[in-house]
Amino acid sequence: MSNQHVDILLVGAGVMSATLAAMLNHLDSDLKISMVERLSEVASESSDGWNNAGTGHAGYCELNYTPQNSDGSINIERALGINAAFEISLQFWSYLVDQNILEPKKFINPTPHESFVWGAANVAFLKERHAKLSTHPLFKDMEYTEDPEVLKQWMPLVMKGRDPKQPVAATRLAYGTDVDFGALTRDLISHLKSDLKFDLSLNQSVRRLKQDKRGLWHVSMQDRLSKKTHTITAKFVFLGAGGGALPLLQKSGIAESKGYGGFPVSGLWLVCKNPEVIKQHHAKVYGKAAIGAPPMSVPHLDTRIINGEPALLFGPYAGFTTKFLKEGSFLDLLSSVRTNNVKPIMAAGIQNVDLTRYLIGEVFQSQKSRIKSLQEYFPTAKAEDWHLAKAGQRVQIIKNCDKKGGKLEFGTEIVTAKDGSLAALLGASPGASTSAQAMIAIIERCFSDRMQTAEWKNKMKDMVPSYGQSLINDASLLESVRSRTLISLKLK
Repeated sequence: MSNQHVDILLVGAGVMSATLAAMLNHLDSDLKISMVERLSEVASESSDGWNNAGTGHAGYCELNYTPQNSDGSINIERALGINAAFEISLQFWSYLVDQNILEPKKFINPTPHESFVWGAANVAFLKERHAKLSTHPLFKDMEYTEDPEVLKQWMPLVMKGRDPKQPVAATRLAYGTDVDFGALTRDLISHLKSDLKFDLSLNQSVRRLKQDKRGLWHVSMQDRLSKKTHTITAKFVFLGAGGGALPLLQKSGIAESKGYGGFPVSGLWLVCKNPEVIKQHHAKVYGKAAIGAPPMSVPHLDTRIINGEPALLFGPYAGFTTKFLKEGSFLDLLSSVRTNNVKPIMAAGIQNVDLTRYLIGEVFQSQKSRIKSLQEYFPTAKAEDWHLAKAGQRVQIIKNCDKKGGKLEFGTEIVTAKDGSLAALLGASPGASTSAQAMIAIIERCFSDRMQTAEWKNKMKDMVPSYGQSLINDASLLESVRSRTLISLKLK
């Protein structure tokens, strides 16, 4: 058994770990950073293009980010927050492009973000949503129409064969994006590997995490191929393993991990295999989710560029599995149950019976039924042009709640040890799209002393010019950074 000593240990070779490694490398190039991955390739789970929504979640088209209140009004706060967070990612990626670390067209492409609804009540909802959002500088360029002729230009496949008497409406943001987070992650890690102080090890399973009296973490690893074990001693550990982060957090034993549970949700895509059809659609068209559906199941007819090739997807259709990772074990859910999270898990289950019922229905849905759902968005779709493919695995957060005993949350959450020596990222959507903001939050919490220095603050502002300021409240700052990113990333 050998022992390796590093400053930073990143568990999981996805977009979160890659982003954190790139940021820390810029802040202090002397840091010795090690990244370990359970699989044989990087970005093979949630960050892979076929496993990740890839939208570049900005709140432009995702209607679940603007829920209706009980009085019928529309709450836009979450959409504003997500949009501002995505702008931070765009700034960071622009910095990497300017440093010749990334090439825009390899991972990000301009793709209009559109919301589409039908029926009088939904049209009224979308009209009010647009009215509220478009008054804010973040959404000032969003267009709205109920004109079928305009809609035929925006989304020809969606309008072809549709009942002309059906009330319809849509919004559009022309400089929306499609992001291949797999390509982004691979290019980031490829650049990091050129640094002698960065080390990547694949096929490594974490068996044990233990902190000593000095605050150092001793992480026991096993090579999945040779079965040999070794230990990495690190000053700071980040658990960025997607659905696998929760079991790892539990292994750490930190007090902050108590009470957390996970609710796994799987997904399926309908993937178009007809190149002529793929050519006719260039947008991400999002609709309204079914009642009881998790956020990852908001239906959308989705233009994608995955590994440089155009694709057209519809879905995702949700499902239930006990795996926490696509390449995980069916025992993942059971093995995550602890005495400290049984109560929150049971309470969340009781409160989400409708969700459970919805997921069971999705699991047993027929291909004919899936095609029928597709035809609500693409009326002339032919079953023979589409095949079913597995999407990624997501683990939603279950946590303690004083009033209800426990609750199921849809989103992402950062958990950090009190001494700042360990951090984990839990949850799902908007996930990868807000990776830069999430990793900045971890750096601020876990490297607080160094972030107080002028050196680190200035370097952070190099990467993210709006750092320390609000894009929601400062319209001139937003205009400045957005103009830069749209040009740098070739989005406009």
